[in-house]
Amino acid sequence: MDSDTDVSNTVLITVDSLRADAISPYGEAGQTPTLASLADRGTVFENAFATGNWTPFSFPSMLASRPVFADTGRIGVDSSPTLPRVLADSGIATGGFNAANGFLTSHWGYDDGFDAFEPFVASVGSSIYSRYLATHPTLEAWVQLATSPIRRVKSWLSGDADDRPFLDTSRMFDIEQGATEFIEAREDDDQPFFLWIHYMDPHTPYVPAPRYIRAVSDDTVGTHRMLRAHARTAFGLEVGPQTLADLRMLYQAAVTQVDASIGRLLETLSATGHDDDTAVIVAGDHGEEFQEHGHLAHYPKLYDELIRVPLIVDLPGSDARRIDQPVGLDALPPTIADCFGVDAPEVWTGESLVATVREGAAPTDTPIVSVAVRGEEVTTQPIPRSLADGDLLVSVRDKRWLYTENTETGAIELYDRQQDPTQQDELSAKQGGLSADAQQAHDRFSEIAAEHAAMLSAAADNDTAGDDAVDEELETRLAALGYR
Repeated sequence: MDSDTDVSNTVLITVDSLRADAISPYGEAGQTPTLASLADRGTVFENAFATGNWTPFSFPSMLASRPVFADTGRIGVDSSPTLPRVLADSGIATGGFNAANGFLTSHWGYDDGFDAFEPFVASVGSSIYSRYLATHPTLEAWVQLATSPIRRVKSWLSGDADDRPFLDTSRMFDIEQGATEFIEAREDDDQPFFLWIHYMDPHTPYVPAPRYIRAVSDDTVGTHRMLRAHARTAFGLEVGPQTLADLRMLYQAAVTQVDASIGRLLETLSATGHDDDTAVIVAGDHGEEFQEHGHLAHYPKLYDELIRVPLIVDLPGSDARRIDQPVGLDALPPTIADCFGVDAPEVWTGESLVATVREGAAPTDTPIVSVAVRGEEVTTQPIPRSLADGDLLVSVRDKRWLYTENTETGAIELYDRQQDPTQQDELSAKQGGLSADAQQAHDRFSEIAAEHAAMLSAAADNDTAGDDAVDEELETRLAALGYR
């Protein structure tokens, strides 16, 4: 290893369902002092984009710098050289702690290369429940939400704080403890380390501890508002302005809760003497919708509220910067490898951002491609696990334009992101035709989308294992539950 950076270690913190505008470095909504401080001394990428609308579609790029479906036509990274594997093979200690997202488990290849790996999910494949959880990562959270009143009473009777029953829902204490022990075990160890931590708190259902609810609501909102908002969405009742406001408030409280946990981890780095030689990177894996385009959560759509995410890189010895040029999350693995002076595999699609962080060099001017797979309805469940599970949606975006195409139906949308940042004014269907700039973007991006779709289709055609061979028992059980 021969690194040009002052980095001995790297901590990658990923946060599920984290919109860019949910944290204070990107807007006024967030109450996130830890991330604000990190942004003040690090590099903030103003236009960072996920490569998919939910975890299994975005994480192949985040931990393997590969487009989802590009290698097998299925989700997962079991056929890709992962970042932890590349680092481990170079003598770097690796630890990964995932707060019970069933899509980030050994079942999908995400344990590869980690010396210490804990997904806080029962062994995927060992039981019907755990295999069901692998395709329904919010199930455990709903179960714990339903039982939280009982656990809260137990905490009160035992004299404990009222946080624990709610923090249990997101497994935040578990990953925090695992990460802390991993760092502390290397206090007197000269071996460089890579640590990955994945938070689930901002993922539905939003179940922040009461003190964080009070923090973002000026002490005016009680837990009953949280339960009422969740009850209305769970039973499919109309989500009016008040319920939508409550859900947004709960989401922001969950983000603030994560910010506090990140602060405690940074304190651990400082206490163990690792703060001056450790790069800290924070990214969302995708965003979250609050009815900007008719739904809640993160159904298969590719608008900015789901694809634009925060990306903050704090590299020791680097000046603070804000970078406006678009970047994709497939840049994470080569950037982290570069921090350690480790060569990136040729198959990785992203490019290192170290020169951008160090010197302010502009990232490569390449449009960002993101994909989703949509069934017969937008809200069809379960989450698609292969390219064959529905229509392929491909988006291509740069600093100004967003182009989306349903490659099965041919439906196209084009938006001017500068003039229409929330993507409400679709241009291609307007009478009078497109402007010269819009037509140029349309033509260029349609070619990129077609090339990407063809590449994924070829991978699916060459996939001999198939999704049924991976999850045959699970498919049978899901069919019995009414899922196709």
